[in-house]
Amino acid sequence: MSTVSAPPASQRGLGADAPKSGPAQALLNRRGLAKLLLLVVAAAVLVPLLQAKYGAAWPSALTVDVSGPLGKTSDWIINNRDSHWLFVYFLGHLSNAVVISVRAVYLLLLALGWTGVTAGVTLLAWRVAGLRIAATALISLVVSGLLGMWVPTMQTLALMVVAVAFSVIVGALLGLAAGLSERLFRILRPVLDTMQVLPAFAYLLPVVLVFGIGVPAALLATVIYAAPPMARLTALGLRGADPNVLEAVSSLGATGRQRLLTARLPLARKELLLGVNQTIMMALSMVVIASMIGAAGLGDRVYQALASVDVGAALAAAIPIVLLAIVMDRTTAAAGERLGADTPVAGPAWLRGWLPWAGAAVVTAVFAGLGRLSGSLVWPDAWALDIAHPVNQFKEWMVDHLYSGVPVIGGTADWAAHFTDWVLNPLRDGLTALPWYGTLLIVAALAWLIGTWRTALTAVLAMAAIGVLGVWKPSMNTLSQVLAALVVTLVLGFGIGILAAGSKRLESILRPVLDVMQTMPQFVYLIPVVALFAVGRAPAAAAAVVYALPAVIRITTQGLRQVDPAAMESARSLGATRWQMLRQVQLPLARPALLLAVNQGVVLVLAVVIIGGLVGGGALGYDVVTGLATGDLGLGLVAGVAIVCLGLMLDRVTQPTERRTTGKGA
Repeated sequence: MSTVSAPPASQRGLGADAPKSGPAQALLNRRGLAKLLLLVVAAAVLVPLLQAKYGAAWPSALTVDVSGPLGKTSDWIINNRDSHWLFVYFLGHLSNAVVISVRAVYLLLLALGWTGVTAGVTLLAWRVAGLRIAATALISLVVSGLLGMWVPTMQTLALMVVAVAFSVIVGALLGLAAGLSERLFRILRPVLDTMQVLPAFAYLLPVVLVFGIGVPAALLATVIYAAPPMARLTALGLRGADPNVLEAVSSLGATGRQRLLTARLPLARKELLLGVNQTIMMALSMVVIASMIGAAGLGDRVYQALASVDVGAALAAAIPIVLLAIVMDRTTAAAGERLGADTPVAGPAWLRGWLPWAGAAVVTAVFAGLGRLSGSLVWPDAWALDIAHPVNQFKEWMVDHLYSGVPVIGGTADWAAHFTDWVLNPLRDGLTALPWYGTLLIVAALAWLIGTWRTALTAVLAMAAIGVLGVWKPSMNTLSQVLAALVVTLVLGFGIGILAAGSKRLESILRPVLDVMQTMPQFVYLIPVVALFAVGRAPAAAAAVVYALPAVIRITTQGLRQVDPAAMESARSLGATRWQMLRQVQLPLARPALLLAVNQGVVLVLAVVIIGGLVGGGALGYDVVTGLATGDLGLGLVAGVAIVCLGLMLDRVTQPTERRTTGKGA
């Protein structure tokens, strides 16, 4: 699918005789009416029969108990982990390779010392990204030391370097396969959905069963969570390559490999860079969760601080996580821009070639030697600052002055209560009161109207699987929270993304804010959120919005910025206003990116369902957390699979299929 190959938007949407399009028109066309009539007939026949036989609640006769087989699987893994060939000759070597890689990076960082690491990272950032990013890297490392977090920062950096490298490689390979093959794209799409939607808490237990507590389990969990954005954006970039350019390259006799290396990948460079960015952000967002299964570093400090309800100490460990994300994001993005640039690096001749790299290595070695001579390989404790006390005091002030009694607008507790009473409760009550066959018919109608019968069948089977697993009612409760948070996320994300696409200044202002929102561990802002909004489903929805909003804004902004300039200029020459160009040119041509933003909003909101379970959200999130805490593989994994099914259903009812977008019949 390629939006560039469509006729210019100025010809399609701005002319007086241009046909109107939109959801209403799609429903009114002949095919849409035929589908609606068929669904009405099916409902008229099936609903009375199902009501008479099963009733409104999901029937117990259609429920399967999987706790027994899952318990046997858990026992088999425990009994054979040290003897079976799969563990000894494959998973064991994989675990050793991960440990060796992380340990090698960490020992290198320790050998360089705080002076060598600071000098080396600063010079690397200067060489590939410029003075501004170099200054950011220097300040970030200094702040990490001043906060007393130097050693945990180095532990996290070692783990993240290896985890991001694995995630980018795995994601790029999957995206390459999906971008070049339509069949593989259809096969990998549910796989990527499962990898990204399955809550980390749900697969932490089986991962720990296989690899045990430690670095390999933490890294594998991080890769499962962080690789899908790279795969999706790689596939999007390859599938959206300009067909005219590809045809021109083919006409010159280029082979498939040459077309990939000289045309497809360069044209997809911006999507690849955005994929690396999202991979870094999501890998760092797993730092705290990975600490729960043995990953040392900043995440472990955050987790320990929150266990004692010490927000100040948690923030002291969370700030370096955010700074690491900013430095890694900016440096890798600038490196990618430079690698993909057609012009040589600007500046004097001595700044080009191998000489600057050799000079940077020499300077790093000199600073590392000076650090050893000073007798301290880690940041001196005497230079550390304590921010925990003032942060905890500020949190108490916020709770005392904002929780309730605020004139005119009311307190945060009132907002949470209104959101719960006016939005969450009606949604939950409506979904749980709706007969199960009514829910399946609605899902089938939505999925079929925007896609094909295969799309509808997939969505219905996903919902039916929830009932078969015996978690229909808690799933409807979770679905109500997800829908409420998703609507808020998309409204805010699309609005802010459109504004950022039209203003580079606003985008530059938003970028560090989005970095902080996306990389700050949810556990850090969870306590102040709970303190301000009280325990319940409202703080769970707020956490989901904060976590999912940055990705929606970024992808929306990127998609609108990538609209063909020729189409924009053509619309402008016809006298179109800014609103007309947005509505009739930019939004239609950016449709794939907007659909991807919706997809990412769905999966990221679902990813925070577990956090909601920790703060009173209940439903599936609570079951997953309870399963991990008690070692109950059946309870936790079944709830996690139900969350995946919800994500698969929401994806199918929000993502038009390829056949639908190209105008072929369903």
